[in-house]
Amino acid sequence: MNDSPDHANPSHADRPAGPVDANVAWGSDVAAQMLRRMDIPWIALNPGASYRGLHDSLVNHLGNERPGILMCLHEEHAVAIAHGYAKATGKPLAVAVHSNVGLMHASMAIFNAWCDRQPMLILGATGPVDAAARRPWIDWVHTAQDQGALVRNFIKWDDQPASIAALPETFLRARQQMETGPKGPVYICLDATIQEEKIEGVFEFPDTARYAPPPPPRPDAEALTRAAALLAGAKRPIILFGRGRRDRMAWDIRVKLAVRLGAGMMSDLKTGSMVPSDHPLHVGAPFNKLHKTGRQALQEADLILSIGWIDPGGLLRQAFGGETPETTIIHAGQDLHLHNGWGKEHAALSPMDVHMICDPDAAVADLLAALPENLTPRFPDRARQKECTAQPSGAITQRDLAAALKVAVGDRPVTFPCLPRGWPAATMPHRDPLSYLGKDGGGGVGSGPGITIGAALALKDSGRLTIGVTGDGDCLMSINALWTAARYGIPAMIIVANNRSYFNDEMHQETVALERGRNPDNRAVGQAIADPVPDIAKMAEAQGVEARGPITRIEDLEPALREGVAAIAAGRPFLVDVLVDPMHGREVPLGAAGRGPG
Repeated sequence: MNDSPDHANPSHADRPAGPVDANVAWGSDVAAQMLRRMDIPWIALNPGASYRGLHDSLVNHLGNERPGILMCLHEEHAVAIAHGYAKATGKPLAVAVHSNVGLMHASMAIFNAWCDRQPMLILGATGPVDAAARRPWIDWVHTAQDQGALVRNFIKWDDQPASIAALPETFLRARQQMETGPKGPVYICLDATIQEEKIEGVFEFPDTARYAPPPPPRPDAEALTRAAALLAGAKRPIILFGRGRRDRMAWDIRVKLAVRLGAGMMSDLKTGSMVPSDHPLHVGAPFNKLHKTGRQALQEADLILSIGWIDPGGLLRQAFGGETPETTIIHAGQDLHLHNGWGKEHAALSPMDVHMICDPDAAVADLLAALPENLTPRFPDRARQKECTAQPSGAITQRDLAAALKVAVGDRPVTFPCLPRGWPAATMPHRDPLSYLGKDGGGGVGSGPGITIGAALALKDSGRLTIGVTGDGDCLMSINALWTAARYGIPAMIIVANNRSYFNDEMHQETVALERGRNPDNRAVGQAIADPVPDIAKMAEAQGVEARGPITRIEDLEPALREGVAAIAAGRPFLVDVLVDPMHGREVPLGAAGRGPG
């Protein structure tokens, strides 16, 4: 429990004994000082000897404050926590990973952050570059010729400074890279020898304010003028709201633009809440795969404005099939600056009549300023996508879960760092920028607990309840991430929508079997999480987290959720394991699963 006013050091056990050494005397002291001077509040880490010098500097030089250490049981969780923090704040944390092996552990979570365009500073380390300084065996297996090559295809920038004097420039350049849009993770590899090298004399630090990231780029004037003219003349415009800032000002300006144009708004579950999902102009529910209401709206539109939308080309293919739409298309964003060819997260190439390479929110603000104020709205109120009704099945559905959670939460604001497929968004609509933080970016299973904990850390003193709803497969891969929440009193609530299967893959296997004329009843072979069934609640309790479950009866659901809400409101993490109907209370015809991974 945190009873200390020092937010950067919440654990009694992590308060260093005795006075700290304020002298900048070692190479690692310079690295630690740069973290503080860059205003990094936390460093999440799994301990490792390759950065023992840095660890000493964090504790015995900085006193484990600014940044404070968040110890994790796996490097993947450390990165996921930084990912969740960045999703909630737009600001980076630092992560320390041990040598090449720790970086390998962390790589999937780094890929998630890369695809999600979230900033973080990853500090790695290598055994001595100088072979003469290496200890037998262990320093040899933990030294790499080019350690950054392990992750270079899915980070923005990396460096391995070769001297103490080079450290400040490396850190300042890393800050510029990770915090300049499109944002993303960066990696610094610290030579163990440099960390443990003694400094002679007084070390002079640069003024960090003179190396700040640049302001977001504005739209090109000619493109802006053309886009505004096309929007002013459109009769049935649709705005696709994708990536953007999570602040109230940006949120209000997005809504104001749609209202002035009378444009239909569409939201992407991959990016989270960018506009109110229950606004009269919102088209259907936020989605991952285009729904019928959205398809009809796009087909009827005479102009589509994409604001930071992820995969606009793929969306157009869903709406128009293989045909190139005649609809005027305007796109604002700068994601293409990170398309390097190794991965294909750039997705399908989209036709664009006006392409504004700029910050998406800057485009919204500048378009609003360029448009006449007396435009007559031309787009009617859009009908909500109706929640499908289902006959009671006797099992708990996600709809039951959402309804019970709404009652348990009451009027308190909630942030969902993660939600499962099929979650009924209309039950708890997105009404502010922090309602929902979006998907994990790269589809790497096992991210939900860590991202939820990172978001809860960021929102700890905000008055919001941080609740992540995740699947059983996702939670089981990262159950020991909960130890960090227990250790540091991070009030994250994990609700496990447990279908005791990798059910999405069951549906894919069913589809393949039907296409090949084989038996679809075998879809659960190698997919079911059963015989034995893992006791997730006990696994959470083993990490020091209060837990309830498995909840199998609907009458037990609301009391368990109320208990969880009370716990996180009091500053304690909590987990509720709920056995849910994978069919969401309805019959799914054979072969109903979509194609492709997921």
